[in-house]
Amino acid sequence: MEDQESREYVVFPEQAIKYLPEDWQHHLYALKREGQGVLETADDNLKILNRLVHAFPTMASLRYIQHRLASTKFEATMDWVLENDMLTLAFVTTYARLIDGGIGSGVSRSALPPELRPVHDKIIELRNKRYAHNAGHASITGQLEIGFEGGQFDISVNSNMGFHVGGALEWEPLVVFLDELMFHRLHAQLEKLKEKTGREWTFPSGPAPKWASSDTESSTVAEKGGTKAAS
Repeated sequence: MEDQESREYVVFPEQAIKYLPEDWQHHLYALKREGQGVLETADDNLKILNRLVHAFPTMASLRYIQHRLASTKFEATMDWVLENDMLTLAFVTTYARLIDGGIGSGVSRSALPPELRPVHDKIIELRNKRYAHNAGHASITGQLEIGFEGGQFDISVNSNMGFHVGGALEWEPLVVFLDELMFHRLHAQLEKLKEKTGREWTFPSGPAPKWASSDTESSTVAEKGGTKAAS
């Protein structure tokens, strides 16, 4: 089988076909009609694939943010606390964006293994109550204290902010599962397209970046337009 990387493609506008030799024109128009016929039979599956592909960049971002969090080194400084909080904000909002989907590419809670659903619930609660809204999440509290002495009022704020150093340990297996889920969904659609059209359907692939690797040797669809998971 011809190696995918050795293939070369020439792209030119359809308007240029009329300047080619007549037998070339007939051949190219025949290919066009054939391709259009195949695409029409697979239209529903291609729409699903298109929605899925839109989720790939979000999955890659989620994997990268989780890597950044997991590799952070604790420092007892306010700068570090705010940096960690910023990455956590990025993680929970990106997770919510991936789960919600937006254009039909989301992941329902029921699609998660039972052991990962409590992790999912905590992330969504963190996103909704701490980051998307000031809705009284248990991890952050504040209390206004007012003192009166010498004829004047002194105001002070007593606040506490809880956080996971480098993110919760449970976040990584959840991200790895989602990575694998996206990979399997992609290949399930490619198989359905093959069954429906009788043609091979391939998707660009390549080595995963270092930040997408883990102890389980998982790789990501980030190099393929989204995410690929453990092989």
